[in-house]
Amino acid sequence: MRLLAAAALGGAIGIERELHEREAGLRTHLLVSVGAAMFTLISAYAWSDFEFSQADGVTFDPTRIAAQVVTGIGFLGAGAIIRQGLSVRGLTTAATLWIVAAIGMACGAGFYWAAVFGTVIALVSLGPLRIVSRRVFDRPHRRQLAVELRPGRATAPVLAALEGLGLAIESFSIAEHADGRSLSSVVELPHGARPEDVVLRLGELDEVSSVRWVR
Repeated sequence: MRLLAAAALGGAIGIERELHEREAGLRTHLLVSVGAAMFTLISAYAWSDFEFSQADGVTFDPTRIAAQVVTGIGFLGAGAIIRQGLSVRGLTTAATLWIVAAIGMACGAGFYWAAVFGTVIALVSLGPLRIVSRRVFDRPHRRQLAVELRPGRATAPVLAALEGLGLAIESFSIAEHADGRSLSSVVELPHGARPEDVVLRLGELDEVSSVRWVR
């Protein structure tokens, strides 16, 4: 029953990740949750055939194996984090793997209320709270710019032109393809700056073949 509860609650978070086409989806989150629950069950109940006596110096610690889940899940979460240029992706996926492991451990220990409430909080933070945070914290002067470079041309003049226009570069990524390079950058427009001026300035560079605002 505890393994099934871990599978159901971990799978619920995995389905949300699957719907948003994230790297770790239903199967990954379900397996992490069930694995954490199994380690907790092993820690607590797998040693009934052994004799433990404090007088003989042989003690029993039901949390010893389960505690290693906290350390081990960090390696799995670190593998989900990807750095592209100055931007970092996968932090939310790593965090969901972390909380799914905690949910699985709670189910393995029979602490169902904590597991259920943790799942609800995680789903709310991944769904409705994400929409609210975008509306509240996403500033209207933050825009994403896509620049196509000619073959063999460097990106340094483009970045220098953006800084010369007073734009704060939050992140950028570069993709190589047959026709040259594609540079995607998230910038903050200073007050009074016009997006069309940025397009005109970058269009004057010899390195640039096309410029457009994505959003």
